[in-house]
Amino acid sequence: MNLAGWKNKAGAGAAAPFVIQLLVIMFVVEFVKGALLLTILPVYMKTVLGATAFVVGWSLAAQYIGDNVFRTPVGWLIDKAGYRLSMLIGILLSGSSVLIMATFTHHAWMVAACAMLGVGTAPLWPAVIAGTTEVAGDKAKGTIMSVVYMAWLSGTGLGPVVINFFIHGSNYGPAYRLLLISMGVVLLIALFLPRKPLLREEGEKREESRHAPAGVVFPAGAAMEAGADPLGEAVTAAGGGAAAAAAMPAAGKKPLGERVKLYFGEVRASLREMNVSVLLFPAMFIQTFALGVLTPILTLYAREVLHLSPGQYSMLLIVGGGAAVALLVPVGKLVDRKGIKGLLTVGLIFSSVSLLALGFIRQLAAVYVVVGLLGIGYALIIPSWNALIASCVPKEKRGAVWGFFLTIEGLGMIVGPIVSGKLWDAFGPSVPFTVSGSVLLLLLALQWRILAKSRGNAANRTG
Repeated sequence: MNLAGWKNKAGAGAAAPFVIQLLVIMFVVEFVKGALLLTILPVYMKTVLGATAFVVGWSLAAQYIGDNVFRTPVGWLIDKAGYRLSMLIGILLSGSSVLIMATFTHHAWMVAACAMLGVGTAPLWPAVIAGTTEVAGDKAKGTIMSVVYMAWLSGTGLGPVVINFFIHGSNYGPAYRLLLISMGVVLLIALFLPRKPLLREEGEKREESRHAPAGVVFPAGAAMEAGADPLGEAVTAAGGGAAAAAAMPAAGKKPLGERVKLYFGEVRASLREMNVSVLLFPAMFIQTFALGVLTPILTLYAREVLHLSPGQYSMLLIVGGGAAVALLVPVGKLVDRKGIKGLLTVGLIFSSVSLLALGFIRQLAAVYVVVGLLGIGYALIIPSWNALIASCVPKEKRGAVWGFFLTIEGLGMIVGPIVSGKLWDAFGPSVPFTVSGSVLLLLLALQWRILAKSRGNAANRTG
C-alpha cells in the first residue's frame, strides 16, 4: 500500500505501517548512535587505539559536521527521490561507518567514519518528521510527534546502557557486531518504505491535471535532527516548511543554486522582520555548546576518573536519563500553563551547579545524586528553552527561520566536543565540567534579556 493509502486508511496515525517503520528505524539508528558516541568511541579510541581526548573530540565533531552540512540537501533528496531511496542511502552509509570503526584502527579512519555516520544519519529526522506528520495530518500532529520523540529518547537512552553489556574489557567485537546487526535490520525495513512523499504524489497529480508546475515541498527544511535540539519546537515547522515552499510554486523549476539563494534571502528578510534580540544567536550556540562539551568526556570521566564498571556507568545513565525522560512531558505542560522564565531559570541553575560539582566529586553515591539533579535540570531546560525560541519566531515565519536557528545550535555540537577534548588533555578532567557549567550560568543571564525583548515584540505585534 502506498503512503496515500495509509493516510486515508481508517485508524492510521501512529498505527499506520509506514509510521511504525519510521519509528523502528528511528529507534534503532538512535540506539546505534547513542552507543557509539556516548559509550564506545570515547573509551575505545582512548584506551584501545591510544587517541588523545582532542582526537576523540574531533571524531565526535566530525559526526555533527556531516549531519549539519547535509541537512538541507537531504530535504531536497527526500522531496525528489522519496523516503525509500533517501533512507537506504543513509542506512548504508551509517552501516559502512560502523564497519570501518570495527575494522580499522588508524585515527584518521575513525574521524572519517564518524563524518560518514553524520552524513548517513542526516536523512533520519527530516524523513521521520515529514513522513509521520503527513500520515497523521494536522489534527494528530502533536500526538504523532510525541510518539516520535519517545522513539528517539528510548533509542538514544538505551544504546549507551545496553552496549555496556557487550563490552568485555578491551574486547569491543561483540558490541560492534550488535551494532552491525542492528543496522542490517533497519536496512531491511527501509526496503519496504514508500518511494515518494505523499505531498509529491499529490503535486504530480495536480501537475498532470492542470499542466502547471507543482509546488516544491521542503518536508524537512525546518525540522532537523534533535541531537542538536532535543525535543525542539522544530516539530511545528514541518508544516511551516511546506507552507513556505508552497508560497513559491515556481521554485521547483529553478536551478539548485537559485533555490539556495532564494532560501537564504527569505531567511534574512524574516530575521529583519522579527527584530529579535541579538543575544538570541549566541545563546542558541551556547545552549548546545554546553552539551557538546560533555559528549566526548562523560564516558572517559566515568571510566578513568570514577573507575566505574560498565554496569555502574549504565546505572548512572539510567538515573540521569530516566529523570529527564520522566519529567519532560509534565514540564512541557507546566511551561504552557506557567510560562518560560521560572522553569528555565530553575533548570539552568540546577544544571550549572550540578556540572560545576560533578568535576570534583569522587564518591559514587554523591555522583548519583548530582547526576539525578542534572537530569532534572535538563528536563526543565529542554521544553522551556524550545518555548523561548518559539516565542521569538512569528508563526508565519517558522518555515524560513527554524532551519537557520537549528543550524546555529548544531554549530555548538560541533565546536563543543573539539574544545572539550583540548581542555581534558591540557587542563585535566574537571575543567570541561567547569566550562560547561559556567556557560550555562552565562546562558541564565542571556535568557532574561531575550525574554524581555521577545515579550516586547509580542506586545507590539498584537497591539
